[in-house]
Amino acid sequence: MLGEYLIQGRGAAEIAAGVERAVGAGELEPGQALPPLRELAAQLGVNPNTVAAAYRILRERGVIETAGRRGSRIRAKPATTGREELRVQVPAGGRDLSTGNPDPALLPRLAPALAAAAEQEDGRPFLYGDDPVDADLVRIARAELDADGVPEGPLAVTSGSLDAVERVLAAHLRPGDAVAVEDPGWGSLLDLIPALGLRTVPVGVDDDGPRPDDLRRALESGARALIVTDRAQNPTGAAVTATRARALRAVLRDHPRTLLIEDDHCHGIVDLPLHPLAGATRHWAFVRSAAKAYGPDLRLAVLAGDTVTVDRVRGRQRLGPGWVSLLLQRTVVRLWTDGALDRTAVAESYGARRDALVDALAERGVVAHGRSGMNVWIPVPDETGAVARLLQAGWGVAPGARFRLASPPGIRVTVSTLAAADISPLAQAVAAAVQPSPGRSYA
Repeated sequence: MLGEYLIQGRGAAEIAAGVERAVGAGELEPGQALPPLRELAAQLGVNPNTVAAAYRILRERGVIETAGRRGSRIRAKPATTGREELRVQVPAGGRDLSTGNPDPALLPRLAPALAAAAEQEDGRPFLYGDDPVDADLVRIARAELDADGVPEGPLAVTSGSLDAVERVLAAHLRPGDAVAVEDPGWGSLLDLIPALGLRTVPVGVDDDGPRPDDLRRALESGARALIVTDRAQNPTGAAVTATRARALRAVLRDHPRTLLIEDDHCHGIVDLPLHPLAGATRHWAFVRSAAKAYGPDLRLAVLAGDTVTVDRVRGRQRLGPGWVSLLLQRTVVRLWTDGALDRTAVAESYGARRDALVDALAERGVVAHGRSGMNVWIPVPDETGAVARLLQAGWGVAPGARFRLASPPGIRVTVSTLAAADISPLAQAVAAAVQPSPGRSYA
């Protein structure tokens, strides 16, 4: 059942830790079945309740799953082995288009903003008991949220989008609860949810965002939360239109207890308007991070939400890290106010590269998707083969398995560093790798 690996331990925590370590080390592989409770209890000489507790810990950590009489087995994508392990190794001389990173050439210089923030800190150091959110950050962020139609509500600051999402989920949900997620969707999010002991329920996505009928089915099946990327959806580039937003809000109004989380991670560098869903449910959170526009190392996101949600996030944050550095907050304020980033030019640059690749692929009979952001999603009949053939041609792309639950195969191409001269040879290589194109939707 488990090959040569022997589960060991006397207590539930020790047994669970051993299994988790084995999964992380590759000694236990996805899909492998675990021994029945009583069988393992007899083998270890412990009470079956001890093994049951160990299995419960592993389920809550997203390492194993239980399917009734079929028993427990290692999850197909256990939290211990994140989807980032599904990355490609690009050979020397090849181009890596798999990372999802912004173009370094389009990121603003940080030194002037950091220096100005440090000088401000020197003049009045931040001390324990001070307000953990910079007043200028709140003022500017709130004004932009108002302009985009995000409802009134208090603000918090977190260490990036994923930190915000984790804190909001933990504030409202319990292990075992189900979360409706976009499929295909953000790989890190698909890792985080089972790691919190939560279950994912896939919601299909097209170019206009999550599909309302899929969302309705997910909520009617018991999903207690929904996570939506409003624009620049990763990996497909989908963006919620005004029409789609109205349809999604109508579904959510029928399920007002749903926890709604919206991610606007490409704010400032995306060339389509925002159509938020916030306000359709009792509890909601809207997240904007600085990573894509100003650099991944700026671990800062602004979180807006209803009073209960934001208060819970702030309260738990106080008991952990305390706050996000005011030095970092003031640096972001400087970047916002000093004109360090030409948002329009950056959005147009990413849009030109994305549109050029989608058009070049269409000319070669290849269906591709990418309405916004810095990624293009290409449905393929054979994901592994397409990735391998592109590697042989010198192009590294992300395998769709990093982003999929139940949706068909695909590959993701990050266009951030593409030059005009790259478009034609890349499109030709993709066409050779994926033909015949399936010509179908990606959900």
